[in-house]
Amino acid sequence: MAENIKVAVRVRPFDDREMSHNSKMVIQMKGNQTTITSTSGKKNSFAFDYSYWSHDGYRVTPDGYYEPESPVYADQKRVFEDLGRGMLNNAWKGFNCSLFAYGQTGSGKSYSIIGYGANKGIVPITCEQLFAGIEDKRAGAAKDDEWQVSVSMIEIYNEKVRDLLVTTKTRNRESLKIRQHQTKGFYVEGLSSSPVSSYAQIEAKIAEGSRNRSVAATNMNATSSRAHTIVAINFVQKNSNESGQKMTKSSLMNLVDLAGSERVGLTGAEGERMKEGAAINLSLSTLGNCISALADQAAGNTRVKVPFRDSVLTKLLQNALGGNSKTVMIAALSPADINYEETLSTLRFADRAKSIKTKAVVNESPTDKLIRELREENARLLKLLKSGGVPITGDDSNSESKEEKERELNELIKKNAEEMEAMERTWAERLAQAQADANKQIKDQEEQQERKKNVPHLWNLNADAALSGLIVHFCDPGSCTVGREGQVQLTGLSIQPRHAVLRNTKGKVTVTPVENAKVFINGKAVAMETELHHNDRVLFGNNHLYVFHHPVDYAKMVKSAGKGDNKNADKLSPPNFEDAQAELAANSGIMGLLGDSKGGGNEDLMKLKDDLVKLFPEVQEANAMAQEMQRPVKFELLLMSAQGRGLREGEGQTEVYIRLINSENNTEFLWPKDKFLDRKFLMRDVYNSFMDGEADWKPPEHEDPFLEPADTPVLIGTSLIYLESLAHLIEISQTFAVTNYKGDDQGKLEIEILPCDEEWNELTNSFAEPESLIANPLKFKIKVLTGKGLPKRFAALFCRYKYYLDDDYTTTEEVPGGSDPQFNFEKTYTVATVTQQFMNYLQNSYIIVELWGRQRDSGRTGGKIAQIAESPNDGAVKGGPSREGLDSTDGEGGSGGTRKLLAELDTVTKEKERAELKVSLLNEARKKGDEKIDVDALDSTLSATLNGGDQKKPPEEKAGAGSKAAAANAGGSSAVIQQKREDVMSKTVSKACVLQ
Repeated sequence: MAENIKVAVRVRPFDDREMSHNSKMVIQMKGNQTTITSTSGKKNSFAFDYSYWSHDGYRVTPDGYYEPESPVYADQKRVFEDLGRGMLNNAWKGFNCSLFAYGQTGSGKSYSIIGYGANKGIVPITCEQLFAGIEDKRAGAAKDDEWQVSVSMIEIYNEKVRDLLVTTKTRNRESLKIRQHQTKGFYVEGLSSSPVSSYAQIEAKIAEGSRNRSVAATNMNATSSRAHTIVAINFVQKNSNESGQKMTKSSLMNLVDLAGSERVGLTGAEGERMKEGAAINLSLSTLGNCISALADQAAGNTRVKVPFRDSVLTKLLQNALGGNSKTVMIAALSPADINYEETLSTLRFADRAKSIKTKAVVNESPTDKLIRELREENARLLKLLKSGGVPITGDDSNSESKEEKERELNELIKKNAEEMEAMERTWAERLAQAQADANKQIKDQEEQQERKKNVPHLWNLNADAALSGLIVHFCDPGSCTVGREGQVQLTGLSIQPRHAVLRNTKGKVTVTPVENAKVFINGKAVAMETELHHNDRVLFGNNHLYVFHHPVDYAKMVKSAGKGDNKNADKLSPPNFEDAQAELAANSGIMGLLGDSKGGGNEDLMKLKDDLVKLFPEVQEANAMAQEMQRPVKFELLLMSAQGRGLREGEGQTEVYIRLINSENNTEFLWPKDKFLDRKFLMRDVYNSFMDGEADWKPPEHEDPFLEPADTPVLIGTSLIYLESLAHLIEISQTFAVTNYKGDDQGKLEIEILPCDEEWNELTNSFAEPESLIANPLKFKIKVLTGKGLPKRFAALFCRYKYYLDDDYTTTEEVPGGSDPQFNFEKTYTVATVTQQFMNYLQNSYIIVELWGRQRDSGRTGGKIAQIAESPNDGAVKGGPSREGLDSTDGEGGSGGTRKLLAELDTVTKEKERAELKVSLLNEARKKGDEKIDVDALDSTLSATLNGGDQKKPPEEKAGAGSKAAAANAGGSSAVIQQKREDVMSKTVSKACVLQ
């Protein structure tokens, strides 16, 4: 019988570190109802099978358990009784079961699934109860009755499957194949499965898998937030039925911790350019597509196709999503307003999932029948192979496809043989070997725990808290080498063969970098032998971050804290990954980007600080990969205001951007953080291929994640044109400064906005009161004429803007680059009836004209590679991007460098003269008592004085019907009209320049 997937949503427990600066609640729960409220007050409500509030309302017991203090608080025991108990009962009945955890990184998925400390999650409690039930049944069981439990663990990262319970270095990095069985569906070829007889052994296996995952994440530059983990527990019951027939009942429990569900931002990719977002979140996006299609099917649309085959994850979860399984999904939520969009996305995902139906059946058959069916299938497959009758269809007719089909058949025969052996071989035989291995592993872990109490050691910090503390390196008396070829073997970015030396001399532990190896202690680079103290943070290369634990120092601190020494009491708490990264970022100097306000408590400022801390190591890693693979690029952090991105005031906040500098073709680009992170994901994939020695590791140039095509448009700067003059039928005809995101002048644009009469004659000396225009038609033209003094490094230029309620940009044609390009753009506008709303727009708003360009590709420069600084300041931009080397060219009259210096000197001299004259004019205005000065007049005076150029002459008056009507509306002589025009223009200009 078909039944719906059970869906529960849960708000994570409160975390002081994560919530201290963004603790506004946006989620409310009442019964099974969950409501999310945006900062603007918009509410969205959802109903689920269960809604768990676990954020606050608890007290901590002496053993560390979060016990309910409020009736609304849902603790781990309640979640198990609602979700885990049913899964356990279904496993005993012989149903397949699946448990999903979905949500953004850090939202509490692992807390619900695994838990920590005394707060055990669904999986530990379910497994403990399972083995307790097995022990109860054994008491009154027949001699031949058996209960078999085995566990496997895989990780899916970038569409590659790794077996996490294989410890050899080669197999640990090996990607396993996905195969399809005719009746059982998709499975992982060659996946190891370990027999276990207690939850302690399952716990040890999960810990082993997590450790392998942590090592791989560090060495291979993977990221747990974009990897899926599946723990599969296979439970088999063998006993006799009432008629004495031996039966086998099996249940496969899939426990799935999905990758973080962060929304993918717009990457800016166009056409056939790389689809970063699709490549990165292929598994999650396909999962979403499958859930949507299954929901449509449940609603009666049987024609829709479910794309299970589109990703590795959905292949393996086909049964769990729409087949033979009892399935539960937990959607983990963050209550902070900073995560509103991600939380809303998670709720919508869960809302779709709740309508999916599965049809689970009891997996029970006579044991003899199962063995007979496997033998028959193997005989059939062997016959196919011997007769050469391998089924080949369509494009599979080539020899390689035939060999692959034959290999698949051989693999299937092997798998069937293993299953027959497992059925015929006694469980006791299989378990004995597994028990011996488990006992050795448990003994090794116990010895390690004992050594940690007495020997100084380093333990790892990971962005995923579940992966921290799993890697331990002991500092035994004497010395040992750290590096690719050292006794402490580390691999990955910026790790040298002999990277550093650890020395333990009578309990004093020091670390010494070898040559120019990158070693940081407490966020600061060290170049000589340095003593380590308890809880010091040590970074080797780019990824290997450790905390130093000194048992003797720790014991002294505990003793001192017991006597009331609060200073030492604070040092007892182990550091976390976020604090260690913040420390590295602070010492790098990137916090200088925030200016003097970096210590403030403004919420937007705190978000910027968080982004800088999170992106700093990502930028460092990207630079290290680029340097190691000799890619001609460098990345730097900078801050971009909303206005610098072409947005209006109030339309956005300052954001962190990443500047890409390509030293090979002398181009630069600014990437939003989402695009950079998406690209960096693909950079890691290229780097891993490079490290694996693959011959084709280097992608084609148009697919290289390190590069951006030189002709990709970039925003040069913006000009703001206030429209108040148009509300008085006064023409706007000026050269407007183009400023970039730093406020630097990039040249000027000559722009006109001209009111027109009914025949489109331009009104150049008219005036009207705004009230007289309301309810009447209005015609005008917008012209983008020329550029002046624009950067010469652009091969093509164009402008664009949005007017009034336009959704799309109005764009000029591209013109050849140069300092004084001719756009010659004109567009006419007709307002059938001027409304008060439109008049308010003219009087209070402005048009932002954006200047865009395509950079010149200077071509190859002899393979010049960007030099990456080996310092903690790498990746920081102070004062924004420099233009060094981008405008200089070699030619007659000397080298490019000399000409560049002379040009810079000339520019500085002219700017100095201009500044001195500007101050003189402003002082003269103050003496006269003027509080405002006409910017256009000031600019004309400066230009005429310094350059000897002609000032822009006022347009000639055009005597026409339109101007006469305007004069009539003004109600006075031409002198009065002129005075009113000057008053309006003075008011408009004062927005740009006010004398203090």
